Amino acid sequence: MQASNSPLMGTISGTFLSMVPNLQSEDVLKTVVLAIIGAVVSFVISILLKKLVRRKRK
Repeated sequence: MQASNSPLMGTISGTFLSMVPNLQSEDVLKTVVLAIIGAVVSFVISILLKKLVRRKRK
Protein backbone atom coordinates (compact mmCIF):
# COMPACT_ATOMS: atom_id res chain seq x y z
CA MET A 1 0.00 0.00 0.00
CA GLN A 2 1.54 3.29 -1.09
CA ALA A 3 0.79 6.63 0.50
CA SER A 4 -0.39 9.40 -1.79
CA ASN A 5 1.64 12.61 -1.85
CA SER A 6 -1.17 14.48 -3.58
CA PRO A 7 -2.53 16.31 -0.49
CA LEU A 8 0.99 17.27 0.61
CA MET A 9 1.97 18.55 -2.83
CA GLY A 10 -1.33 20.43 -3.09
CA THR A 11 -0.75 22.12 0.25
CA ILE A 12 2.83 23.09 -0.59
CA SER A 13 1.88 24.34 -4.05
CA GLY A 14 -1.08 26.31 -2.73
CA THR A 15 1.04 27.93 -0.03
CA PHE A 16 3.74 28.86 -2.52
CA LEU A 17 1.29 30.23 -5.07
CA SER A 18 -0.51 32.30 -2.42
CA MET A 19 2.80 33.92 -1.41
CA VAL A 20 3.98 34.76 -4.95
CA PRO A 21 1.68 37.77 -5.53
CA ASN A 22 2.76 39.27 -2.20
CA LEU A 23 6.47 39.18 -3.02
CA GLN A 24 7.99 42.44 -4.09
CA SER A 25 11.25 42.82 -5.97
CA GLU A 26 12.79 44.78 -3.09
CA ASP A 27 12.14 41.86 -0.74
CA VAL A 28 13.72 39.38 -3.11
CA LEU A 29 16.75 41.63 -3.63
CA LYS A 30 17.14 42.15 0.13
CA THR A 31 16.96 38.39 0.70
CA VAL A 32 19.61 37.72 -1.95
CA VAL A 33 21.95 40.37 -0.51
CA LEU A 34 21.50 39.07 3.04
CA ALA A 35 22.13 35.49 1.87
CA ILE A 36 25.37 36.56 0.17
CA ILE A 37 26.53 38.47 3.25
CA GLY A 38 25.68 35.49 5.48
CA ALA A 39 27.60 33.09 3.26
CA VAL A 40 30.68 35.32 3.17
CA VAL A 41 30.66 35.85 6.94
CA SER A 42 30.22 32.12 7.54
CA PHE A 43 33.12 31.31 5.21
CA VAL A 44 35.44 33.88 6.82
CA ILE A 45 34.60 32.73 10.36
CA SER A 46 35.18 29.08 9.45
CA ILE A 47 38.62 29.94 7.98
CA LEU A 48 39.55 31.96 11.08
CA LEU A 49 38.42 29.19 13.43
CA LYS A 50 40.37 26.61 11.44
CA LYS A 51 43.54 28.71 11.75
CA LEU A 52 42.91 29.22 15.47
CA VAL A 53 42.54 25.47 16.06
CA ARG A 54 45.76 24.77 14.13
CA ARG A 55 47.70 27.26 16.28
CA LYS A 56 46.46 25.65 19.51
CA ARG A 57 47.57 22.19 18.34
CA LYS A 58 51.20 23.31 17.77
